Amino acid sequence: MAKMRWGRLGGALGIVVLAGAAYLAWWPVPITPVAWTAPAAPGYQGVHAPNQRLAGLRMIDLKGEVGPEHIALGRDGRLYAAVLSGNILRMNPDGSDQQVFANTGGRVLGFDFDAAGHLIAADAVKGLLSIAPDGKVSLLTDQVAAGDPIRYADGVVVAKNGKMYLSDASTRFAPKDWGGTFEASVLDILEQASTGRVLEYDPATRTTRVVARGISFANGVALSQDEKSLFVNETGKYRVWKIAVDANGLDIGGTPPGSQARVLFDNLPGYPDNLMRGQDGRIWLGFAKPRGAAIDNMAGKPWLRSLTLRLPRVLWPIPKPYGHVIAFTDDGKVVADLQDPAGAYPETTAITETADRLYVQSLHAKGLGWLPKDALKAP
Repeated sequence: MAKMRWGRLGGALGIVVLAGAAYLAWWPVPITPVAWTAPAAPGYQGVHAPNQRLAGLRMIDLKGEVGPEHIALGRDGRLYAAVLSGNILRMNPDGSDQQVFANTGGRVLGFDFDAAGHLIAADAVKGLLSIAPDGKVSLLTDQVAAGDPIRYADGVVVAKNGKMYLSDASTRFAPKDWGGTFEASVLDILEQASTGRVLEYDPATRTTRVVARGISFANGVALSQDEKSLFVNETGKYRVWKIAVDANGLDIGGTPPGSQARVLFDNLPGYPDNLMRGQDGRIWLGFAKPRGAAIDNMAGKPWLRSLTLRLPRVLWPIPKPYGHVIAFTDDGKVVADLQDPAGAYPETTAITETADRLYVQSLHAKGLGWLPKDALKAP
């Protein structure tokens, strides 16, 4: 009798094991992973040698708001911050007199101001928006052409001639369809189909065109000082591109792009996120996360990336927190490197530089961190 019971139990366990194996091997996942070759991670050395210059941030209480992903100083001398709730906050530079300037109903990940003082926002859910000084929100564009939507507007910069350049991080995974910006970004980077692109919107003609495509999660965007080139973060492949603004439909993920695009930084130590034009010729870049060996080791194993998505989310190979921002010049020289190896301030996505402060952008921080400008003088 006991043997029969143990036999039944063993059979049941065998069925469970087989079912689990079948699930891990065959359960449908939303990605179709593409094999690629990840360069060996450089680690933290040279200009990126470990330091503590980003540790001990001073904090501005955002009164319950989370994720000051993009911050900019307006013409009115007020500080504007886009947060997770869809609000764009407006406050004094010291954080006082906080108010909700506007709410887009989505998630603004990047913005800039045009010549008329309108806040031009890349909303990951809504598309490219214009917000008037009175807070009224208007849609500029949410598609390139009929049947070609902007699925994941991410970064944006406005040129002096009025044209607007924005990144469409993924044409596969829209945050509104996949649980939010973080979830959609994980899917896109695990897939490595390189469907991200950079777009130009011309408000004079109300037309949108593709500047460049074939980018593995197109993220932060900044203009060169002469406004002839765009700097674009390719988050999924740890690099920064310099692309001519007059490029048209350039596929940088296919054949060599030629004279209109080149890699400015390759094999960076983390996932480059936002780009912000600072002062004295600086462009600030933030790393949302450091590199992870587990992810790099799966580069040539598409099946393993599919299997990963079948695991509980707590088992996903998300790299540990690590605060890291750098500043570089138009010619690719790194002129500042600030780190916090403890990662106390989550996802340091860029720096907003003013005359006396460095504000640290973040996807999930529960406050707005900042440092005195003197931090740039530290050894």
